[in-house]
Amino acid sequence: DLVINHLKSNGLAVDYDSILQKRTLAVLPQKRVLLSELNNAFLLLTPQFVYDGVVVEGPFTPIVETLHEGETLLISRHVETEQSLINWLQNQHPNFLRQPNGFFYLSFADAQKKSWFLKVYHSLLQLDVDLLGMDLLKHFRYSTFAASTDIALIETLGDWVSLRFQLSFGAEIVPLSELQKMLLNGQKAVLLKDGSLGVLGEDWLRQYGQLLKHGKVQKNQLLVPRWMAMANDGADENGNSTIALMRRTIPTDWWQRWKQWQQDPTLIFTLPPQLNLPVLRPYQQKGYEWMRLLCEAGGGACLADDMGLGKTLQAICFLLHRLAQNNQAKHVVVCPASLMYNWQQEFAKFAPTIICCIHHGGGRTQENLNATENQVIITSYGTLRQDVDLFADINFDTAVIDESHHIKNAAALVTKAVGQIIAQFRIALSGTPVMNGTADLHAQFNFLLPGFLGGRQFFNQEYAIPIEQHADIEKAAALQKLINPFILRRTKQQAAPELPAKTESILWCQMGHNQRQAYETLKENIKNNVMLNIAENGLNKGKMSFLVGLLRLRQLCNSAELVADQDLFCSDSIKTEVLIDELKNIVPQHKALVFSQFTSMLDLLEKALQRAGVAYFRLDGQTKAADRQQLVNNFQHNDANTPVFLLSLKAGNVGLNLTAATTASSLQGCAQSALSS
Repeated sequence: DLVINHLKSNGLAVDYDSILQKRTLAVLPQKRVLLSELNNAFLLLTPQFVYDGVVVEGPFTPIVETLHEGETLLISRHVETEQSLINWLQNQHPNFLRQPNGFFYLSFADAQKKSWFLKVYHSLLQLDVDLLGMDLLKHFRYSTFAASTDIALIETLGDWVSLRFQLSFGAEIVPLSELQKMLLNGQKAVLLKDGSLGVLGEDWLRQYGQLLKHGKVQKNQLLVPRWMAMANDGADENGNSTIALMRRTIPTDWWQRWKQWQQDPTLIFTLPPQLNLPVLRPYQQKGYEWMRLLCEAGGGACLADDMGLGKTLQAICFLLHRLAQNNQAKHVVVCPASLMYNWQQEFAKFAPTIICCIHHGGGRTQENLNATENQVIITSYGTLRQDVDLFADINFDTAVIDESHHIKNAAALVTKAVGQIIAQFRIALSGTPVMNGTADLHAQFNFLLPGFLGGRQFFNQEYAIPIEQHADIEKAAALQKLINPFILRRTKQQAAPELPAKTESILWCQMGHNQRQAYETLKENIKNNVMLNIAENGLNKGKMSFLVGLLRLRQLCNSAELVADQDLFCSDSIKTEVLIDELKNIVPQHKALVFSQFTSMLDLLEKALQRAGVAYFRLDGQTKAADRQQLVNNFQHNDANTPVFLLSLKAGNVGLNLTAATTASSLQGCAQSALSS
């Protein structure tokens, strides 16, 4: 808007149609019928078509333009799908053939004659057409019968529980498939054969609604993920409830230990004798016991402790326990390439009896992967993606994925590769399991507990969209209740209050005369180029030049040498001067980490440190995976001989143990917002 106003103030005509970003949407729509009442005399049926969350209705036009969440969408309507529903509705009553306005209406008397409405209602459900508005109809009377629910446990099928589930109003039994469709559509009333509405109260919905939505209907049986018994831990064990029945699929002594783990600080399990450590910290012991309990119950575990609290150690303790149960079993650890050798080193430190094998690089072989003596295979996400067929042929006992947010994108090849791993028990480790939004959880839990949170479309419609777009507190609480038993997060303040608090300080740098002049010159050049680009190519194509310009200004804030191609005749860097002075005050008494987004800035810092006589290590994306851990080891154990470690943000931001440092610095380039003023 600021750019548009600037253009208008300079007397330039603005073509808003060209400026607004337009995206074409070409997907198959979900068919839907909205039920409502017209003039308190007619039943109105309005066919609607939902294109990826956008509702379209009315006479057919090939393209519909609409504004959705600030974005202009060009919806390519699917004529065959839409016409099939229109034709079907027209054939349901002779009156509809004379109603060409995109909706159909019928008097209340005609709608009830010969149970017409009842038959059409059930037919639409069988055709997988969503129905909206049933609970808002006022003309149709409500049933005098209360909802009666009869449930029984049939059998346990692996990770699923088969239930007989029957809902009835008086003598009429509601088909299970139709009941599930109604709930997924958000309806709270059932149309019965006598034309009355059977109401599902809030208590009924609270007790059964979530189970029916997450379950799979097979005739008169409902398959429900067995883990929902744990997710609804507070259910009445003595009442006639689905949860109480499902809880019986897990032994009583397990529930006792689970309750003890939640409420009692005493030990439930002893540590594996092979662990090269006498005791764990109390919160680490709790994490180890939690994983063992979930493994016994057949679940999965997402350990989401803060960075530095020992997620790797807790996972190694669990793997030692599993190998003590069966030393012929094979386990796999998948992690970023920069952390493979850290895992290998942690195994050697805490579990030297475990035989590990790193499967990575050009020298990797299928023989090493399949060798019976290799108990734990350590590999990277990239290697797993390339060798997914080899890994899919192995039945692992335990699969551990480190920094599990790497699989938050369900469509990514690496996520699909991780999903093909066959394992009895699955662990996800991540200090940040949710980075962008609620949807990040789905792919990670689909690895841990396949099917538990439903398909991605169901999850988005049931949880992600209501929570993120509509701030639905009830949906957020329901999701939290589902995942709580399977995700364990402790902050440093909670788990290790004895650790010293982090102290943050910002060193403000004022550019000298030459760097300031170079900044102003570059800013003016970029501003002129952006305006010219927008005038010639429109705002959409000019956006990239705007972003590139901001990046260049950020680089110049760090050092004028980073934009040497601009002929600014300046190489000053006030930030380098301030940083070097600060490092001289810190070393050799302390060690320091220095992060930068720009590897070219690391090049300049290397030269500055050499001139200052300060020894350093460097790690960035070009550092070989096999060399990264050696650099970390040297920095950790090389006393004060090399007190500075230069790291790129992308290569060194997670998972590295750099506890020898007491100071960490990050160079932040802050460009002024003058471009948009």
